[in-house]
Amino acid sequence: MHRGASVPDLGAGAPHTVSAYFRRQFELSRGGGAHNVRPMEGLRGFAVFLVFIVHYTTQVQPWISTASLRQFSQALHAIGNTGVDLFFVLSGYLIYGSLMARPQPFPAFMARRIRRIYPAFTVVFLAYVALSFLMPGQGKLPAAAGPALGYLAANFLLLPGLFPIEPLITVAWSLSYEMCYYLAIPLLVVVLRLTQRRVRWRVCFFGVVAVAGLLLAATVGGPVRLLMFVAGILLYEAQQSGALNAISDARSGAIGLLALVLGMLAMLLPIPGPPGSAAKVAILSCAFFLLCQGCFRKASLPLPGLFAWLPLRWLGNMSYSYYLLHGLALKAAFMALAIVLPTSAGRDALVFWGWLPVMFALTLVPTTALFLAIERPLSLTPRSP
Repeated sequence: MHRGASVPDLGAGAPHTVSAYFRRQFELSRGGGAHNVRPMEGLRGFAVFLVFIVHYTTQVQPWISTASLRQFSQALHAIGNTGVDLFFVLSGYLIYGSLMARPQPFPAFMARRIRRIYPAFTVVFLAYVALSFLMPGQGKLPAAAGPALGYLAANFLLLPGLFPIEPLITVAWSLSYEMCYYLAIPLLVVVLRLTQRRVRWRVCFFGVVAVAGLLLAATVGGPVRLLMFVAGILLYEAQQSGALNAISDARSGAIGLLALVLGMLAMLLPIPGPPGSAAKVAILSCAFFLLCQGCFRKASLPLPGLFAWLPLRWLGNMSYSYYLLHGLALKAAFMALAIVLPTSAGRDALVFWGWLPVMFALTLVPTTALFLAIERPLSLTPRSP
C-alpha cells in the first residue's frame, strides 16, 4: 500500500498494487527443495479440481437425461475420485520427508498438524451444524440429543472414514486417513530408527508394507487407499537417493504424463469388489509416483512448467479451504439453479458444459474467503518479506 493513501490508487499503480496484494496472500512458503515446490502446489490445485469434478457430476445429474452424457459424467466422477489419492501421495512425501530431515518431538509435530487442520475445519464444521438445525431435512444429525452429540463428537475428532460413521462434511472422511498417517509415521520413524537405516532397507520395508497391504485389501477389503501415503514415502526415497536420475528429464516428463492418463483411465476398469479396489490403488500409486517424479525436475521443462502455472498453484495453495467448503457452495448453487432451470429440456450438453465453469467460479468465492480469513492467518506461515 502507498503511504498516506486512504483509498486504493486507481491510476497506473493500481494493477501493480492489486497484483502485489494477491501475491502476498496466495504465495506461500512450503517445505521442499526449490525445484519441486511450485509444481507441487500445482499438483494440489489439480487434485482439488478433480474433487470439484466429483461433486459437480453428482449435483448436475438431475439435469442429464441423455444416456451417453450420463455415462460420460459417471466416468468423470470415477476419474475425479483420484484427486484425494493425489493429496495422499503428496502428504506421504512431505510429512515423511520432514520427519526424516530433522528430529521432531511428537507433541510439537502433532501440534503443528492440528493447527494446520482444525481452524478451517472448525469453521466449516460449525456451518454444517448450524445448517443441520436450520434445514433438518437436509442434515445428518440423529433426532435424539444423545446420539446427536455423539455423532458430532465423532465428526469433530475426525473419526468418519476409517470408522463406519457417515461424515457430516462429505469430504472429511479423508481427514481421518490423514490423521491416521500423522499418528503412525512418527512412531515408525522412531521405533524402527528409520533415519539411521540405509535407503535400501527403508525402500524394502515400505515395499513389503505396500505389497502386504494390497494383498490383504484384495482378500478382505479395508482402507486400501492408506497405501497411497506409502507411494509418497517411496517417492521421497527415490528423490533423495537419486534413483531416478538415470531417466532423462525429457523422458521423465513424457513418462509422467502418460502415467497420469493411463492411471486415470484405469479407474474405469470394470473390476468389482476388494480385488478391483486393490488393483486400482496399485495402478494409481505407480501412476502418481511417476507423475510426481516427472514434475520434480527442472522448472524449465514442460511438465513441471505446466503444473507451475500460476492460477493452478494459487488454487493449490488454498486447496484445503476449497476442499472443505466447495461441496456446500456447490449444493447451494445447484439448489438456486433448480429454481430458475428445473429441467434441461433436451439441452443436456449445454447445461453440463455451460454450467461447469460457472459453478467452479461460484465455489471460488466462499472458499477464497475461508482461506483469506481463517486458513491463511491461523494455519499457514506467511512468506518472509
